[in-house]
Amino acid sequence: MSGKTVQVNYLLDYRKLNKSFADLGAYMAFYGPGDAKLIGDGQPERLTSVPVTQNFFPLLGVETQVGRQFSAEECVWNGPRVAMLSDGLWRRKFAADPNIVGKVLKFDGGPVTIVGVLPASFDFGTIFAPGTKVDMYEPFPLTTETNRWGNTLAIVGRLKQGASMEQAQAEAAILGPQLQRENPKMNEFDPKLSMLPAHVSGRLRPALLVLAGAVGVVMLIVCANLSNLLLARSAARQKEIAIRVALGAERRHLLGQILTESVLLSCSGAALGVVLAFLGARVLAQLSAMKIPLLADAGLDKASLAFAILIAVATGLLFGLAPAWSASELTLHDALQDSNRGSSRGRGHAWMRSALVVAEISLACVLLASAGLLIRSFLHVLDVNLGFAPEHAMALRIDPNDSYKTQEQKNAYFTEALHDVMNVPGIEAAGLSDALPLGWNRSWGFAAKGVQYKPGKYPGGFPRMISEGYFRAMGIPLKAGRDFTERDTKGALNVIILNETAARTLFPAQDPIGQIVLADQPERTVVGVVGDVRHMTLEEGSGSEFYIPMRQTQDYGVVDLVVRSSLPTGQLASKLREALQPIEPNLPTSNLRTMQAVVDRAVSPRRFVVILLGGFAAFALILASLGIYAVISYSVSQRKNEIGIRMALGASPAMVRQLILVETMHLAGIGTAIGIVGALIATRLAASLLYGVTATDPATFGGMIVVLAAVAALAGYLPAVRAAKIEPVMLLRSE
Repeated sequence: MSGKTVQVNYLLDYRKLNKSFADLGAYMAFYGPGDAKLIGDGQPERLTSVPVTQNFFPLLGVETQVGRQFSAEECVWNGPRVAMLSDGLWRRKFAADPNIVGKVLKFDGGPVTIVGVLPASFDFGTIFAPGTKVDMYEPFPLTTETNRWGNTLAIVGRLKQGASMEQAQAEAAILGPQLQRENPKMNEFDPKLSMLPAHVSGRLRPALLVLAGAVGVVMLIVCANLSNLLLARSAARQKEIAIRVALGAERRHLLGQILTESVLLSCSGAALGVVLAFLGARVLAQLSAMKIPLLADAGLDKASLAFAILIAVATGLLFGLAPAWSASELTLHDALQDSNRGSSRGRGHAWMRSALVVAEISLACVLLASAGLLIRSFLHVLDVNLGFAPEHAMALRIDPNDSYKTQEQKNAYFTEALHDVMNVPGIEAAGLSDALPLGWNRSWGFAAKGVQYKPGKYPGGFPRMISEGYFRAMGIPLKAGRDFTERDTKGALNVIILNETAARTLFPAQDPIGQIVLADQPERTVVGVVGDVRHMTLEEGSGSEFYIPMRQTQDYGVVDLVVRSSLPTGQLASKLREALQPIEPNLPTSNLRTMQAVVDRAVSPRRFVVILLGGFAAFALILASLGIYAVISYSVSQRKNEIGIRMALGASPAMVRQLILVETMHLAGIGTAIGIVGALIATRLAASLLYGVTATDPATFGGMIVVLAAVAALAGYLPAVRAAKIEPVMLLRSE
């Protein structure tokens, strides 16, 4: 159930009221990567743990390979601390110990008992959070206490037998507003249903369709080249074939031989393609920084190999049929005609070869335009104003363990941590946050005091719990007012800082500084306004965001320390570990990451598409240039007598080169004109992938024309030079 996350009561109420689902479960969407700190069994290590409801795995049809799943007694508030391990962690950390069940692991929050191990076939990150490695799972209790955490749950359901997606969505359209009316101060609940396969492909579906289309286009260009090769080969062997016919060779035998050669040729290419695909799949599987669903499972299986063989055989038969049929119709009279002097068969073959080259150019044109638009979109995305400065900013997960129970104790921990870090030479600024940009986002209702909002129109925003120094460490500009200070603690004035979008939303005609906002506390006073930050994706705006001092609330899960420093990552990790040793003796620093790496990870799906489509476009361009070269070279060899006569009558080598190049550019011009029409259609279909450019971007189309013209001229230049070197005297003497 996509859309906004929900609170516990929404899930419980929806379970009771709906008629379409056999069961509804959930997982906590705002789990923190690396939020569980394992401090026993060797070096401290951060693990990613996802809280799930008791019925989550049964609902998905997932069974443990070792042990059991969570019991009802374990899914209550303050219940026994238990966990299920992922197959990856079980094998990596515990050598696939079959006696792992019952083992107690020491975490900084206390001991945790292992009750089961999930199968290798289940990978939470692949399905629900591409690019995320999940190590373990813990129970999420559906209680009054967890309901107070706000909109933290992502719902997963299984339809009843006989219920359709359409029925469930229609019911959701009724129940959503009903629940919203019953909870007017909570976020708008507008459930959008999607089947699991569609959820997995998600936003990448349009890109995958474009890539599939690109594969088809490249395949057509390859087929056109294959046909051209077979036509040239049959023309070179026409006398041999005609003589065999005259000596009694049957037509079906000739057809079989030529088609066999065609299939062998296509299968040889397929074999090379399979090898390249195998290597390419291994490379893709290693791209762990890519947030691509199922990318790690990319590889060749029996089905893909069978498909490759089928396509190779079908291609050889289909595109070898026309040349084979034409060759088998030859007579001795046809073969003995001088094709160099313009036989109708020679002209027909020349026309067909030219048409195939035009088709190659037009198809390459479509790919070049599509790749060009996506590359320009990618560059626009990289050029967006992030709202923060990722250069020299780094983040490290730290969090007070359960020994820090009160707000005062946690504040003392934060104060000491920040002071110790700021004393490290080379660190310019440091701050804390529970939600880094381009990471997870929870939402709250918040409003301006004294304003009455229409039902269902209560403002929503994204809360960030931060410390003083965070804005400076992240490079987020303060637009008005002041930053938080160490004095903004519990008992002091409850304060809040808005981003520019939130300030405009709540106070469109007023100075926001000093205004009262209703959020987690009865009221908070606005003391500052900061610039908008792209917290969700690089393509989306920030939305309304508000910042609350971490020292005035305990409504946060994990905490990241953000520092601004020019020190190398390895050196900085060592210095941070040393500085925080007094309060964090078991601090793992392996998860120290640069904010630039966070940004790179956010653009990885778009980069993935650009790399693949750009590669396809380059390959198509190479194939088209080879096709042009082959056709023009063959044309020159067939017209040697004509060129020799022209030169004997006074044509200069420059004039001959010009003649051949004009012929080349004529083919390229026709192919480009047709390709532009195809590209205009194709790029409109891919418009959802574009950012900052239109589907008819003049610069992209102009660049494509220039590239095609340059490649065509280069492909035709070598045959033109060869034609200009023909010696007319020697040629005519041989005649």
